[in-house]
Amino acid sequence: MKSPAWVWDELLLACSLVADNHWRELRETDTQVRELSSLLRALPLHDAEARSAPKFRSIGSVSRKTTDLATNHPDYPGKPTRCGKLDRVMIAAFIERPSDLSKAAAAIRNGIATDSLSRVPEQPDEVTDDGVTTLEGRLLARWTLARERDPKLRRLKIAQARRLGQPLRCEVCSFDFGHSYGELGEGYIEVHHVLPLHISGPRKTELDDLAFLCSNCHRMCHRSRPGESWRTPAALRAEIHEAASTSPR
Repeated sequence: MKSPAWVWDELLLACSLVADNHWRELRETDTQVRELSSLLRALPLHDAEARSAPKFRSIGSVSRKTTDLATNHPDYPGKPTRCGKLDRVMIAAFIERPSDLSKAAAAIRNGIATDSLSRVPEQPDEVTDDGVTTLEGRLLARWTLARERDPKLRRLKIAQARRLGQPLRCEVCSFDFGHSYGELGEGYIEVHHVLPLHISGPRKTELDDLAFLCSNCHRMCHRSRPGESWRTPAALRAEIHEAASTSPR
């Protein structure tokens, strides 16, 4: 049985090793390659049948992937090895945003080490509607979405707002479900983590980490595009302002 194709999260971890190694490949004897092989086998990204493939993320296959990533870097002086389209997308993303991607890789490692990621079930919207994985990858998106859908956190956030006399309306566009839908929408609002996991790091969610959003703004905060996979409510407000100022009147 053939091993499944590498997905974004796996490439993210492999590319972070190559980047830390000054964009040089890592050999099979390298301890980091052996550790990454073990880590990739533990990631909840492929089904049991795929993981049972004899060479699934073996030490040799991991080393080979670092070769593909290193030799396809634009500054590599020799002949590049054959690689996939997603490999090249990952290389370009790492060149453009090395700090963000390195932090995302570290967050995945921390999540696996603490068993936080392996206990989170798959969530809707782990990938964008065009099928392209977010900059952070499916695992961190899964983790974040699961936390945002925690009904206990949402209840506590709403209770805090009511205690402080704050309105339950979108912090981006000011949409109020109760005002628009009457009794049906009374008390309804969605919550969004202000910072992505690759910035905040794996930690207990505090109520101040959450913002109230309407369904549309929530989706837009999570929607990815090339080089960007997350935006804060403040960043989305800026997007709306820019769109309004440049649109034809």
